[in-house]
Amino acid sequence: VYALTGLLPIEAGEVTLLGKTFKKITPRHVLERGVAHIPEDRQRHGLLLSFPVADNLVLCNYYLPPFAHGVALQQDVIIKNSEELVKQYDIRTPSVYVDVSTLSGGNQQKVIVAREFSRPIQVLIASQPTRGLDVGSIEYIHNRIIAKRDEGTAVLLVSSELDEIMALSDRIAVMYRGRVVEIVEASKATKEYLGLLMAGMTPGEAAQAAPKAEKAGPEAERVF
Repeated sequence: VYALTGLLPIEAGEVTLLGKTFKKITPRHVLERGVAHIPEDRQRHGLLLSFPVADNLVLCNYYLPPFAHGVALQQDVIIKNSEELVKQYDIRTPSVYVDVSTLSGGNQQKVIVAREFSRPIQVLIASQPTRGLDVGSIEYIHNRIIAKRDEGTAVLLVSSELDEIMALSDRIAVMYRGRVVEIVEASKATKEYLGLLMAGMTPGEAAQAAPKAEKAGPEAERVF
């Protein structure tokens, strides 16, 4: 995820989007190509905690019209935009002027989702999008991701939560030690089979062992 979003340099290979190869992979270049990013660490990579909610909602495009005219920020437009997004995405904040650090974790995540989803995007990269959130916020984020998928946006969801993966995914790619070992249709996947692949089994070995895991009952479920 860090490589795809320009947070770390790529050591080998290339990244293409709609048949066009990225010549540069920096966060700004990636964003300008229509890629949205919900980062794993929202406070480190998703928000500027000492900045107000309004400013955090334009971090991706503050330098572009209508939010900027030359080098001058258009504060009235930024405030109006933020107030509309606060209502649209149900961000619970006393004001768009308060520092985003004062918001709850769920509302901080909603700020990121509102910012990323309110601009034209072709790809959404969501890494651990509901980590540390309450049940209501989790459901809200899930529904927003599914809505984007239904609009035609490609979604790459990275999560360690099997329930989340199985609930949201159309296809599931399982990685072990940095390599994709299998891509499974979500409708045919089971927790047992995915867990065995995550533990390092080959697809053939996992297919043979998975039925045994299913018969093992609750004890097997806790293993994964």
